[in-house]
Amino acid sequence: MDLNTVGAEAFGASLKGIGLNLLVRNVQETVAFLETVFGMSAHQVTDDFAIMVYGEQLFQLHADHTYSNNPLLGLLPETPPRGAGIELRLYDTDPDQAVERAEALGATILQPATDKPHGLREAYILCADGYAWVPSRPKG
Repeated sequence: MDLNTVGAEAFGASLKGIGLNLLVRNVQETVAFLETVFGMSAHQVTDDFAIMVYGEQLFQLHADHTYSNNPLLGLLPETPPRGAGIELRLYDTDPDQAVERAEALGATILQPATDKPHGLREAYILCADGYAWVPSRPKG
């Protein structure tokens, strides 16, 4: 499937398993953050929507205003953080490099790259919408 040209109906019908969709205030800014810090690729980027790809996995970004008739919109806080209690783990991203790139963008580093007892080196980085992104790699 060509993610740059697939229509909404065909794309929706192709989704399987667990899906991830993040509501964001500014799709373009979030795309730039994810591409720069984590090396993700973006497809069909508009002010309303983007398909994001990380490795072989994809997820979606939707702008807040696209959820005007969705019951979830009323639960969003007016100020971040939005994603309290969820970690978006990126197991194929070097946490030291991600922290360096995130700092250059002025992102909030909740925890710098740290070796953890569960065998991973990981960092906690907040994007402008308050989601906690956790780049991780095996210690070594």
